[in-house]
Amino acid sequence: MEEHNASLAGVLEHIDFTRKVGATTLPDRKLRDLIEHFSEYRLRNEDFEFPDLLGAAYEYLIADFADSAGKKGGEFYTPRSVVRMMVRLIKPQEGHSVYDPCCGSGGMLILSKEYLDEHGGDSRLLSLFGQEASGSVWAIAKMNMLLHGINSADLRNEDTLTDPQHVEGGELMRFDRILTNPPFSIGYTPTQHFPERFRYGTVPEGAKKADLMFLQHMIACLKSDGLLATVMPHGVLFRGGDEKRIRAGMLEDDLVEAVIGLAPNLFYGTGIPAAILVLRNKGAKPADRQGKVLFINADREFFEGRAQNHLLPEHIEKIVSTYEAFKDEPGFSRIVGIEELRENDYNLNIRRYADNTPDPEPQDVRAHLLGGVPVKEVRAKQALFDAHGFDPMALFKARASDTAYVDFADGLNARADLKPAIEANPGLQTKEARLRDAFEAWWREHGPHITALTGNGKHLTQLREDLLTSFTAALEPLAMLDPFAVRGIIAGFWEQNKNEFRTLQARGVTGVVDAWRTSIITLLEDEQSKANPLDHKLVGFLLADYVAALEELQARKAELDAQIKAAEARPDEDEDEARDTDEDAPTPEQIKAWKASRTRINKQLKEQRASFEAHLNEAVDALDDAAAAELMLTILHKDLADLLDRYVCQQRQQIITAFETWWDKYRVTLTEIEAERDAAAKELREFLGALGYV
Repeated sequence: MEEHNASLAGVLEHIDFTRKVGATTLPDRKLRDLIEHFSEYRLRNEDFEFPDLLGAAYEYLIADFADSAGKKGGEFYTPRSVVRMMVRLIKPQEGHSVYDPCCGSGGMLILSKEYLDEHGGDSRLLSLFGQEASGSVWAIAKMNMLLHGINSADLRNEDTLTDPQHVEGGELMRFDRILTNPPFSIGYTPTQHFPERFRYGTVPEGAKKADLMFLQHMIACLKSDGLLATVMPHGVLFRGGDEKRIRAGMLEDDLVEAVIGLAPNLFYGTGIPAAILVLRNKGAKPADRQGKVLFINADREFFEGRAQNHLLPEHIEKIVSTYEAFKDEPGFSRIVGIEELRENDYNLNIRRYADNTPDPEPQDVRAHLLGGVPVKEVRAKQALFDAHGFDPMALFKARASDTAYVDFADGLNARADLKPAIEANPGLQTKEARLRDAFEAWWREHGPHITALTGNGKHLTQLREDLLTSFTAALEPLAMLDPFAVRGIIAGFWEQNKNEFRTLQARGVTGVVDAWRTSIITLLEDEQSKANPLDHKLVGFLLADYVAALEELQARKAELDAQIKAAEARPDEDEDEARDTDEDAPTPEQIKAWKASRTRINKQLKEQRASFEAHLNEAVDALDDAAAAELMLTILHKDLADLLDRYVCQQRQQIITAFETWWDKYRVTLTEIEAERDAAAKELREFLGALGYV
């Protein structure tokens, strides 16, 4: 393979397929079966659902590998949401050269190409360069480029600080755009290769503070009008000593344009928060940004995942639009001049300049003592209520003697009464209905434009722009959702369905539905898969009647599996003794009966799945282009409607949370607590008296 693919030189030859692990090797038969399996399929772009399918599949595998690799995952993989944001910050254009000095698996270079494609540019006019210290990771990056159809990327394998490889005429090459995620706080080793790179100073040898050395290398490789964005640990923003001198030199030369603080636990292998630094070369800042640094504190912009946090499209929209506008946003961003930075000893701690610490929850002592909700606390959340069309006084009643406080309305006797009362509010329902009506009107006009993608190479870019701008224009005037959330909804919808759009462009509407069918059948055949084929969006529209029967059989099988596993896990012991210690212990006859039932259910499942697959094929094959287009648009409409509803529910929940907080704080007064205490004490005395103790 290497001999016939020049771009794979050095990538595969180091793999030893006959390597001995323990006492065994991979049998030749297994290797032969693997080759014969792939030989059954022609793997050309015209054979796939969309041309970049192999690249997308490889990206999926890299992400999955990084997810399971723990700390090592961070050495070669940056979460793609962070990369997309960084690419949007630097905006690569046709004719640009893009460089990643610590390229890992190559994701930043690939997404730079995709950005240009999505914005109507010709990515063939984008030059990609990268360097990676680890040979195995460099091999992954080379494979990633090949499978994405990128044959011209210049990727080198060597340590960037000690031996930079991209040299031209004895000098470092210069690039239009640089973006990277260098390894955090590794040891620095002095080098004789291009020491002039480090004109702002060096850190001690062996010190685990090479971050600013990487940054100086990037500045040295940047064209005079270039732009770079890099991930950095927060320590480089405020540490003293040599790092402060380096930082001061960069600030005095007016290189730093923006410092963006990100949420913790976004990156693989580390839970610490990181920052994005955006720099231009000396004198290259726009006139209105010279002598200034924009600080953006986005450490509260994230979606909390089970093991890792995530940037959602709305968070990216907020960060990027604030950077582009270069403006102050209270509690989020602030423009700081060089004079103030000098006064602060060149300390770039983000929270010092853009503090987003939320105000503490107010506590009204009088309300705690005497009850009632302070009107000023209600008015403080008026913007939230107005956005949702909700009148908060509908859940309160005024006090004739004290206008500064209100009581909960009659009929609200428990905390659980708040949620249904808010959801049934006429004003809230009217505003939500207006939003849904606006969405439905927008979809009727713009949804059908999606089908025009078929066979239209350039229309993918036009469609994305049309959806983004028209959706924003339709929903923003209602002033219900935050503008960033509105744009985030459609951006999230695009990311969720981007592969469907690519398939539509390459294969038409029947190709999309056929691809969905293939996914469902593949999941049906893969019993080890954690994904449930019955959850696929196509199934609910074509075969809803079959879902219930299959789910019932699967649930029964899971129940039997659990019972048998629990029974077989019991320690071996005398049968009579087991009955004495556990009356509910299953008998051998019961276990045998369970296994027989499981065998019957497995047979029924196999028959039901075969029937399901046959009916699925029959239903899909019966669709003509018009019916397939209607089905596809119906499913996409539901996807987007569900996404919109999720955002609406999140905002509605903020209202519910506000009222529940007031209930928890002020519903029970000190007088009521004292009365309950006195009643309990009286009951205790009467009880003790009846027993003759008092």
